[in-house]
Amino acid sequence: MNFHVLTLFPQMITDGFHTSITGRAMDAGLLSLETVDIRDFSHDKHFKVDDYTYGGGAGLLMKAGPVCEAYDDLVRRTGHKMRTVYLSPQGSVFTQKKAAELAKETDLCLLCGHYEGIDERALQELDAEFISVGDYVLTGGELPALIVMDAVARLVPGVLHNGESAETESFSDGLLEYPQYTRPEEFRGRKVPEILLSGDHGKVDVWRHEESLRRTARYRPDLLAAYRNAHPDEKMPEDLQERPKGGGCS
Repeated sequence: MNFHVLTLFPQMITDGFHTSITGRAMDAGLLSLETVDIRDFSHDKHFKVDDYTYGGGAGLLMKAGPVCEAYDDLVRRTGHKMRTVYLSPQGSVFTQKKAAELAKETDLCLLCGHYEGIDERALQELDAEFISVGDYVLTGGELPALIVMDAVARLVPGVLHNGESAETESFSDGLLEYPQYTRPEEFRGRKVPEILLSGDHGKVDVWRHEESLRRTARYRPDLLAAYRNAHPDEKMPEDLQERPKGGGCS
């Protein structure tokens, strides 16, 4: 997987991605990262890339020219256009499903806006796909880009040493992950659930699934509702079964 990031702050991207799992994957040749400084494509002597918006309003907007020239240069050097993601709160919310979809790409371009965003004409020229990491506003697209890159990178084969990890984590089956424990067996009076010490892998799997259901019901009831709709025949644990409404005794 080759990541190409168009940004005003290249070091923010490189410093964040050259660490831990993603850093090791780059050293192993499983991932590559190229940052493109949009300011390098400014024709202003002060490398200015922004200007006031037509129609008035607060703040400055990134100009179309430097953004498009940065992308055009990337296309010339790589020899092809590629899927381009613009990090914006106006986009569809980023999900594990979208991460898995993006992980199938060989090259992925991520465009980081700043100030009040980017001239709409540049986004149209790049045929950019809008993605949001949540319903809030940040100062720029660099942190969202790192979030998307991290989520996508760990789905690239070989990046995680344990191939099962990406398959059993939160959201992989539409549920939050079950609680996990390690040594010691007792910590400050809290004990590891006996079932995890039993050695019965079948019962452990059942316990983990039920705990995933319970955790999802507690923290993300919206996800549990979607899961129930997708698995209408699955019997829920007794404490999660919907109680009949109304109530008199017959």
